Amino acid sequence: MLDIESSALIDLLVNERASVHPQLREQLHDVVEEVERSGKPLMEVIENYGLFTKQEMLQMMADNLGSYVWTPKNSPDIEESVIKMVENNTARSYGVIPIRYEDGQLDLAMRSPLDYQTAETLRFVVNANILPVPVDPDQFDEELERYYPEKIDSVADIIAELTPAELEAVDEDEDHANDAPIVKFVDVVIQQAIKDKASDIHFEPFEKNFRIRYRVDGALYEMPPPPKSLAVPVISRVKIISGLNISERRRPQDGRIQLKANGKPVDLRVSCLPTSYGESVVLRVLDRSVVNLSLDSLGIGEDVLEKLRELIHLPNGILLVTGPTGSGKTTTLYSALGEINNPEDKLLTAEDPVEYDIEGIIQCPINDAVGMTFQRALRAFLRQDPDRILVGEIRDFETAQIAIEASLTGHFVFSTLHTNDAASTVTRLVDMGVEPFLISSSLAGVLGQRLIRRVCKNCRAFYTPTDEDLDRLNMDRDEIGDHQFCYGKGCQICNYTGYKGRKALTELLVVNSEIRELISENAPTTVIRDKARELGMRTLREDGMLALYNGETSVDEVVRYT
Repeated sequence: MLDIESSALIDLLVNERASVHPQLREQLHDVVEEVERSGKPLMEVIENYGLFTKQEMLQMMADNLGSYVWTPKNSPDIEESVIKMVENNTARSYGVIPIRYEDGQLDLAMRSPLDYQTAETLRFVVNANILPVPVDPDQFDEELERYYPEKIDSVADIIAELTPAELEAVDEDEDHANDAPIVKFVDVVIQQAIKDKASDIHFEPFEKNFRIRYRVDGALYEMPPPPKSLAVPVISRVKIISGLNISERRRPQDGRIQLKANGKPVDLRVSCLPTSYGESVVLRVLDRSVVNLSLDSLGIGEDVLEKLRELIHLPNGILLVTGPTGSGKTTTLYSALGEINNPEDKLLTAEDPVEYDIEGIIQCPINDAVGMTFQRALRAFLRQDPDRILVGEIRDFETAQIAIEASLTGHFVFSTLHTNDAASTVTRLVDMGVEPFLISSSLAGVLGQRLIRRVCKNCRAFYTPTDEDLDRLNMDRDEIGDHQFCYGKGCQICNYTGYKGRKALTELLVVNSEIRELISENAPTTVIRDKARELGMRTLREDGMLALYNGETSVDEVVRYT
């Protein structure tokens, strides 16, 4: 069942465009069914169906309301006196931001501008005439957080609130997992992690203490340690909300939590592991608003990006993305799939697990427990008439063999492999048992990848490289020239870490005729690497030095990841 705002938008589109689009009513009926099935926002689904762009819909709303579309990035900052006209709780509850006040009229950017009841209610609340102003929903959430930040209790605040009597009551008993203090504590830990854009939350019990850590931009940061007595009830609470068996403490378990944060759906993948002093639990945060699934947003150099785009549009072959766990391989592959996703091609993926739903792509989760392995999925895919196939990971000879068969029969295959660099991928496949001539005839390219932290632009400081820096980089001062290096001093914006955000370091090995010949001859990794560099490949270290020269990262990051 659609909400008031969505129903109003459907009516508006029909009234405005049904006369020029005879099939519109029928198409919108399909859209509504998809919204009810998937739970995705109406505007997103309409845009995915190709009926209207988001900007067209916003403009139609504005015309209907006698208003205009607010574009925050092209508008001046809102005056503080205007912001103060609406209280924080009111703004967040009703989904509104006051943007201008003049002659008794308050222009109000609204998450649901067609909801006339909200506008009428707020007219009495602020004692002014209201002009509803449409805005891109994604931009609205950013601006709401900017002008009306959500007031979340910190982990330290919750611990401080717990009285000695409450701490004594829970006393390492799983029966207290649903007590109010424990429920609130777990909620705050998760909400704070999402707000800080953490990728993982770690609950770790030890003999004498209980540790909670967040992974932000690839680095782990420890929260104020809670009392050891909270370990069992807190971990039991996490297991309850993720649908796990709290009485099973001897075997690993996997679960999932679905919740909403700031109006957006967030998935948490839960992994529970028995240890000497209790269960270690890790929550992987899958927040689509944090991950921008676009090749342009990955921070890959323009020259590499151009060659990568040529590869992913080839009709057949294999593209492998290599690197350690957490190096962004899956995000790169998702971004590549998103770029080539069109109605003319059929795209199938086999993933362990499916991390993000992508409109128009058939995605299959791998489940070894029931025999749904990568090789079984891949064999089934070949009977589904695909054009492009993504295999989450090539782990063994069988999967590699079927992937090669698929590429040689007219399909393009994307996959990942765990190797240290692009050139050693060939050796890894040979070690699996794949014949070199099959590798040379099917492999189109290999993208080696690492993720490094960006230095915070707000507190970035430049300096002349020291002799110690040069020793760590194994370089001479002549090679550095007059380049300045940088580091982050630490500020409120970057949580005093000196880093904000990440970028990809890459090396792209394009398999041309010369490389193909070396692979067929089973040449050593060093020979393949040297030939690729001779043909223009920039290594991970060289890409790291480029990022260093451009003031994007620090010496520590380049040395650590290359």
